[in-house]
Amino acid sequence: MKRIMIVEDQGIVRQGLKMMIEQDPAFTVVAEASDGKEAVELMNLHALDLILMDIRMPEMNGIEATRIIKARWPQVKVLMLTTFNDDEYAMQALKEGANGFLLKTSDGEQLLHSVHSCLNGGMTIHDEVAAKVVPRLLSARKESPAVHALTPRELSITKLVGEGKTNKEIADQLFLSVGTVKNHISQILQKLELRDRTQLAIYAVRHDIV
Repeated sequence: MKRIMIVEDQGIVRQGLKMMIEQDPAFTVVAEASDGKEAVELMNLHALDLILMDIRMPEMNGIEATRIIKARWPQVKVLMLTTFNDDEYAMQALKEGANGFLLKTSDGEQLLHSVHSCLNGGMTIHDEVAAKVVPRLLSARKESPAVHALTPRELSITKLVGEGKTNKEIADQLFLSVGTVKNHISQILQKLELRDRTQLAIYAVRHDIV
């Protein structure tokens, strides 16, 4: 069972999110926080798989909390959840290592799908947000000498990560084991001096690999 924390400053919204998440027997909500500062403190008390993180909160916002959490606990997935359809927030969140960006207007089915996708190594960006963010990433394309250090196999995997594929989907498409895909991604991150697969996905778009 995957362990989840909800970080949201409105109690009634937290309860609603908890009810939707726990409709799936694969998930359990083990912690709740009302702001980013409390979320960071709770990280020391719980072993988590994923955090649903609001952006605008008192004390510490979700972007700052994500920066701290991803630096200390990089294995924990962070799915940003907000009412604000703002591409600048999305860009900041992704830069800090967020694994997805979902609007609160999404329904329960979209929420559960996004949680599953993040946990399986994918990156979910709400369609309305993607429509703004992707053009900005494309406009920031630049050639990187590090790309030439990648093998053809590593380039193929980087392309598929940029398309939002999970490790299993990549493995199935390239006839590899999931473990082999994970090893390749680790080597790619090291070569490109990137922190995680979210940065790799952004890199793939920026450098015209996708």
